[in-house]
Amino acid sequence: MPKDVFDEHTAAVTTPADVRVGPDYFIEKDGFRYAGGHLLLDLWGARNLTDPAQVETALCDAARAAGATILHAHMHQFGEGGGVSGVVVLAESHISIHTWPERDFAAVDVFMCGACDPHRAVPVLRAAFAPATIDLSEHRRGTVT
Repeated sequence: MPKDVFDEHTAAVTTPADVRVGPDYFIEKDGFRYAGGHLLLDLWGARNLTDPAQVETALCDAARAAGATILHAHMHQFGEGGGVSGVVVLAESHISIHTWPERDFAAVDVFMCGACDPHRAVPVLRAAFAPATIDLSEHRRGTVT
């Protein structure tokens, strides 16, 4: 599956010729029309799961790498040294996280429509949380039949 072309110097994402984005931000690709790509990531053996500021930075950096527009971020920590739940609301949808530091585990959702590429968020999340393994599943949301 072709990826958008990302220029890290200008933080610009360009859409390849085989991907079209409609005025409603639905994507047309590989003969399908859908709202956006939704990645579900299970990070096992992960680190840096208890600091809300560090988690927020990671999610915002991941959003920018994917070419998304950040509207708002909110993190909540469950007690000193506890897990963090958070969301970064994007013009193109969202990135969310729930961490279980006692299990070295984090569940992350990356859902984006339009010209954004949610796959570009994965290396940023890998660098920030250094998981031993990542289980990733991908879904096309809002597929038009």
